[in-house]
Amino acid sequence: MVHRPYDSARDKLACLRIWKEVGWVQSDDAEGLDWFWTNGGKAFVAEMGGEAECLVTSAPGDVRYQDELLPFGCITGVTTSRVGRKQHLAGRLTAATVADCVADGAIVVGLGMFEQGFYNRLGFGTGAYEHRITLPTPELKVDVTPRVPKRLTLDDWEAIHAARLKRRRQHASGSLHPAAFTRGRMHDTSGTAFGLGYADDPDGGLTHLVWCTTGNVARGPYEVRYLVYRTREQFLELMALLKSLGDQVFSITLHEPSEVQLQDLVHQPFRNLDVTRGSSHATKLDAAAWWQMRICDLPACLAQTHLCGKPVRFNLKLSDPIEHYLAAEAPWRGVAGEYVVTLGPESSVCPGEDAALPTMQTTVNAFTRLWLGVRPASGLAMTDDMTAPEGLLEALDALIRLPVPRADWDY
Repeated sequence: MVHRPYDSARDKLACLRIWKEVGWVQSDDAEGLDWFWTNGGKAFVAEMGGEAECLVTSAPGDVRYQDELLPFGCITGVTTSRVGRKQHLAGRLTAATVADCVADGAIVVGLGMFEQGFYNRLGFGTGAYEHRITLPTPELKVDVTPRVPKRLTLDDWEAIHAARLKRRRQHASGSLHPAAFTRGRMHDTSGTAFGLGYADDPDGGLTHLVWCTTGNVARGPYEVRYLVYRTREQFLELMALLKSLGDQVFSITLHEPSEVQLQDLVHQPFRNLDVTRGSSHATKLDAAAWWQMRICDLPACLAQTHLCGKPVRFNLKLSDPIEHYLAAEAPWRGVAGEYVVTLGPESSVCPGEDAALPTMQTTVNAFTRLWLGVRPASGLAMTDDMTAPEGLLEALDALIRLPVPRADWDY
């Protein structure tokens, strides 16, 4: 496989064709996509017959782990043409892009998956369920009178991105640094996207906002793509602002913020569930685990891990499938190895083995899920590639008690 950085002059039309063949775009907007590929981070292509047949894009950012912000790399797109399928282009180019993220300083890499299984072959472990909820707009219980908002358009993309970076953050939330990524996700060919927000910063910067799209401007449902806020008061003002649309808009759909249960803000939620069932405005809650992450620097990640409780020490025999997809000369080959791990208020890892300690054998996929708190060790031992003595699993269950990890960013 020949892979190299994306070259606008050489690859623009071929990569537009790839995106059209996979259904990501229907238009011929080569210039707009080229701008995004050039400014949204990094882009790499794999060639067949001298022409790009696979495109993988990435962006730098950070991910919050407890109270720490860790260097993060995100795989923002993996697309392969029809003639390039089953030629191992996507797996190898994605692995090379992960290694490039590591070379740029990322210690964790994440992505949004099209299906569970493909990226597991590169060491990615599935995240927690994200909730997507449709609410009856007129029935929202918010006793706040919102101020007159500022109208936002696509032209405000830089200010909106700046507000997203300053938003309220929780465990496992990610931010991608290039502003072009926000602009690309705001683009709406139907022309119905709009934003409303408030610029309460002393310098006039946006503090809290909503960005919405819809297929039915008159009645909704409105899809809230961005719900950005820093404080409780700002969150409630935005929810009151959405409620104020309820005279005309019957429902809104949004991803539930990690700190709240939006059902708390609905009058008679189960009545609404029954009354609206089968409608295009049906009140409902869907859950799906759509994102994955993997540890790329084990010592760096554990150095930032501070858990409340008695320390637990154990041997770790860790496998990493990404090494099979990397070139033999690649300087980074994953994190496989045998280690002695300490988890507790101060966590650490060092190569080796201690015969006096219990041993866990697992993949980087499953260990990343354990580290993030996606599921307890005992649960991962049931459904993922993790084996360990029962006593060790119980000790880890008692120690690793983290908030539910939520991505809070549309990768």
